[in-house]
Amino acid sequence: MNILVTGGAGFIGSQIAEAYLKQGFKVVVVDDLSSGKREQVPAGAEFYPMNILDPEIEGLFSRHKIQAVNHHAAQISVNRSVADPMFDANSNIIGALHLLKISVKSKVEKFVFASTGGAIYGNQLQYPADESHRCEPCSPYGIAKHSVEHYLRFFNETHGLHTVALRYSNVFGPRQDPHGEAGVVAIFCKRLLNDQPLLVYGDGEQTRDFVFVKDIVRANQIALQEDCSGIFNVGTGIETTVNHIARSLVQLAGKSVEIEHASARPGEQSRSCIDPGLFSSQFDWRPSVNLEDGLFETYDYFKQTANANR
Repeated sequence: MNILVTGGAGFIGSQIAEAYLKQGFKVVVVDDLSSGKREQVPAGAEFYPMNILDPEIEGLFSRHKIQAVNHHAAQISVNRSVADPMFDANSNIIGALHLLKISVKSKVEKFVFASTGGAIYGNQLQYPADESHRCEPCSPYGIAKHSVEHYLRFFNETHGLHTVALRYSNVFGPRQDPHGEAGVVAIFCKRLLNDQPLLVYGDGEQTRDFVFVKDIVRANQIALQEDCSGIFNVGTGIETTVNHIARSLVQLAGKSVEIEHASARPGEQSRSCIDPGLFSSQFDWRPSVNLEDGLFETYDYFKQTANANR
């Protein structure tokens, strides 16, 4: 199978591209390197440093006879989406539409979309939330992801494009960007390595559903199966506080840094947790890496990377 992975130089996309290559697939990576890193593109993948809105991207589909698209290229900052909703929509909605249109024209067999379970449900009415929970996203980022899910349904029903939307909870692991607001685990790891205090916004009792990147990669491998279509939550169904993450990482690192608190960020959800039961029951997927093991592997990755760069 010939697969196009957009955002394939990024945290999650690069590891999916790697896994597809190991399965024996031909992989083409597109990434504009606005947040991805060239060195993360796996050896063996054809790499094109371009934006998904570039008109020339259509030529890649025919040149490489693309049969499946794994779409991970995105504007990932919730804060930036709030500050500049038009920029977010152009990247996350118009960009996806551009790829969907080309996919239909090129007779692509499968389109896998990285959606969000953390932002799409908004302030949840039940915990964990399953796929039937009402979607009332609180940010333009979540609104854009929800909009693309509707377009996936439209392209499936109207054009016969087989589509899958994977609603991720809070993904963490090696290669996560420690800059910006998206990855609290990566941010904490970086601060620990620099012997800086960990900064927790609010009282730290806000919860998230932390899922390890290797389990997300496995979900994307399953998504290529012919019988996999629709919308699925991909998370652990377990709530973990930010305070717990901070304390666990301090203990794992063997550091004596302080955990400091700052004012809560406006609009931040107090709780978020999703139910992966549907995906688990249909495809026998379950999170295989527990939180503490994932935190250890992530911290060790950042520690090894820091040592290599000295």
